[in-house]
Amino acid sequence: MPNGDSVDLLVIGGGINGAGIARDAAGRGLKVLLAEQGDLAQGTSSASTKLIHGGLRYLEYYEFRLVREALKEREVLLANAPHIIWPLRFVLPHADYLRPAWMIRLGLLLYDHIGGRVRLPASRGVDLRSDPAGAPLKPKFTRGFSYSDCWVEDSRLVVLNAMDAAERGAAILTRTRCVSARPSGRAWQVLLQDLNGSRRTVAAQGLVNAAGPWISEVAEKVIGRPLGQPIRLVKGSHIVVPRLFEGEEAYILQNEDRRIVFAIPYERHFTLIGTTDLNYVGDPADATISREEIDYLCQAVGSYFRRPVTAADPVWTYSGVRPLYDDRRESASAVTRDYVLHLDTPEGAPLLSVYGGKITTYRRLAEHALEKLAPHYPNSSGPWTARAPLPGGDIPDGDFDRFLAGLIARRPWLPKRLARRWARAYGTRVETMIGGADGTDELGRHYGEDLYQCEIDYLIQREWARASADILWRRSKLGLHLSPATVEALRQQLGETGPLEEDRSEGLAVARQSGGRP
Repeated sequence: MPNGDSVDLLVIGGGINGAGIARDAAGRGLKVLLAEQGDLAQGTSSASTKLIHGGLRYLEYYEFRLVREALKEREVLLANAPHIIWPLRFVLPHADYLRPAWMIRLGLLLYDHIGGRVRLPASRGVDLRSDPAGAPLKPKFTRGFSYSDCWVEDSRLVVLNAMDAAERGAAILTRTRCVSARPSGRAWQVLLQDLNGSRRTVAAQGLVNAAGPWISEVAEKVIGRPLGQPIRLVKGSHIVVPRLFEGEEAYILQNEDRRIVFAIPYERHFTLIGTTDLNYVGDPADATISREEIDYLCQAVGSYFRRPVTAADPVWTYSGVRPLYDDRRESASAVTRDYVLHLDTPEGAPLLSVYGGKITTYRRLAEHALEKLAPHYPNSSGPWTARAPLPGGDIPDGDFDRFLAGLIARRPWLPKRLARRWARAYGTRVETMIGGADGTDELGRHYGEDLYQCEIDYLIQREWARASADILWRRSKLGLHLSPATVEALRQQLGETGPLEEDRSEGLAVARQSGGRP
């Protein structure tokens, strides 16, 4: 985009909310620019528990509107992205000394019906003495409950929204920082700077501050206006340990502090455990897990599973900072996860600030954002994303297994594990990535394991990947699986000589030292 160009809407922030708003706006016919200071989903949006869910525990805080909206969106997103979103069964072991069984059953009945469940099975009671799900649990847990939500590849969800926005005409500028934004003549004059220090000025009719945990910094230092609503930063951390149990179900565990902790099958060989909720002060980019958080998660899981988890077990950890609307609740875990959109019009130029939100409700958040901005764009069209598949999500009838079988039949030379990984990551776009290849020797350079040049080229050319961390930890989780030699070969190919971008994370250092293997 040349210096001095103009756009209808400039979005600051390449997380799920920014990408979702950019996609929705571009599909309504607006000329859109999204500016992200790092990589897409580099912040909070890649540090979630990776669930598309209503939030069962939010019912305790009477967040009925949020839960209902999230459960409705669960159905919409499952239909529109069946490659990166799929059903996941949860088992909730009942502990007599915590929430009573009648309360849990009542909550699950409400959860079944409040959002118009269509695709997923209803909740039910579980006899843990006979159900295989009870095998990894301590014998004292004899009964429980089962319900379903969905899993999501969170950072890929962000990338796919950005891809769809770009294919509808939006400009997506990663590693581009907003230096300043000032209202001028009912528009915004925005100064952008890329990694090379090159600057350009863009005129924008409207501005969206979707900078996530950096929303206050952007408001004060870039826009020069304090936020119109209070914000509270809450850190959530996760650990990844060698697989704790054989089944494909996840577990939702009640803790004595009345918080819940998830234990979820992850990347074939691992179990994902999280999350914590702690008030956070400081630069969100510096957020890492503390030893106290590791101990908390280990204790929570250890109180339920036969196999103990210790602080020496995690092969990877990650932390993210949630930018929540501050509703003044005392506990960080009780602060609302609902979103708030604040519209201001300094000198007549619209400025929309985005607070809070969940990955599950990002699409509705984007629709509401465009509704608020609609008076300033009288020629834009209406909502459209509810029935629009994300890139790669146009799988017939959403039947992923049949789609995968078809891919294997068309490409019998493709190793089945690689075919599944690629089908899950790229959906129908996998054919674009493979192109005319008729054997693994035609996929380009083989770096090791199942990493080939055609995938690297696709991620660079179509998904804005630039660094090894983009490829290994956000576009995929290959960083957990590849050997140090393969990682180093990739880094050399990309011209990286310094420390890995993610070296600030203790957990990633552990994963690298062990070659990413348990």
